[in-house]
Amino acid sequence: MGVTDDAAAIFDEIAGLRHAIHAEPEVGLDLPLTQQKVLAALDGLPLEVSTGTALTSVTAVLRGTGNPGGPVVLLRGDMDALPVTERTGLDYASTRDGAMHACGHDLHTAMLAGAARLLSARRDELAGSVLFMFQPGEEGYGGARYMIEEGVLDAAGERPAAAYALHVASALWPMGVFSSRPGPVMAAAEVLDVTVHGHGGHGSQPHHAADPIPATCEIVLALQTLVTRKFDIFDPVVITVGSLHAGTVDNVIPDRAHFLATVRSFSAASRERVRDAALRVVRDVAAAHGLTATAEFTNSYPVTINDQAEERFAAQVVTDVVGGERYVSLPNPMAGAEDFSYVLEQVPGAFVMLGACPPGADPATAPFNHSADAVFDDAVLADGAALYAELALRRLAR
Repeated sequence: MGVTDDAAAIFDEIAGLRHAIHAEPEVGLDLPLTQQKVLAALDGLPLEVSTGTALTSVTAVLRGTGNPGGPVVLLRGDMDALPVTERTGLDYASTRDGAMHACGHDLHTAMLAGAARLLSARRDELAGSVLFMFQPGEEGYGGARYMIEEGVLDAAGERPAAAYALHVASALWPMGVFSSRPGPVMAAAEVLDVTVHGHGGHGSQPHHAADPIPATCEIVLALQTLVTRKFDIFDPVVITVGSLHAGTVDNVIPDRAHFLATVRSFSAASRERVRDAALRVVRDVAAAHGLTATAEFTNSYPVTINDQAEERFAAQVVTDVVGGERYVSLPNPMAGAEDFSYVLEQVPGAFVMLGACPPGADPATAPFNHSADAVFDDAVLADGAALYAELALRRLAR
């Protein structure tokens, strides 16, 4: 039997793990229940397993017997959920209010555990070692960075020669279609946190106060002008102010105004430029009003950049394993962000999307990732596990 046949044979096991994780979602870096489920799924396999200190990660190393001193390939699966209350009505829906696997990380975890089982049965075919990276805290917590700091990239004794991650989507692509691109595939993302400081007073006498609200509104508009006038449309940036708060009632000028913006960019150069330019706009507009402003960037993720050769290799593996009609090249990067970018800064690799839109749903209109109504179909689990396994087998054999 081939890898795809073996993956189909353990489908019930993979789906059972996915459902168990989905029903008890955990958010952030501390996922004790999810970690226990992963450890149980890996129990009995010929793996060197370790767990994290700053986060409830699981790292597992499978050493092939075909070439014990061969290279290392890393496979990543993120495990954390989102602070969303689920509305899908699934039989295995979240049992926890305010937490849901709305981005499909439960599928990633189950597929990676399935790949560990598939590859453990093929140790004699492995011309090297496979490093399984089960990661908490992808959703804004930088879990990959913590795992790198704790030594995940050196867990097998040497740095990986290549690294791969799959990510499911509940919309955009039909079920079972893989998609990626060489170069930038996901944006850099960060939060611009701004407070404009003034001096409060009576709303009828603004000349006796230092009103932060008009200055804040000008800053928001100036940031939009910055995007259109200082950046190449072929290397774009996005600045969206999603939260703005000031004052309490209509006739009191507040002491301060505060806003949060998400900033996206698609190259290291544009990322550096937009950070410097945005801070300058904030400071200078506030100063023009005789006010001061504090501003900082937080929760930053770098651009996710696929190595050209590794993305082409991944595309060829998809073609060989499930057929060329199921691989679609992305014409442009996606504006979402991903902390697998930290791994790809140090290891050449590829980040690949996998459509998991349920049958009967239109990928163009189905609820997308992060929605309380997002549904990811189990049918992709076996193919995802098989692709993880084939990527490792074939990359080590090169």
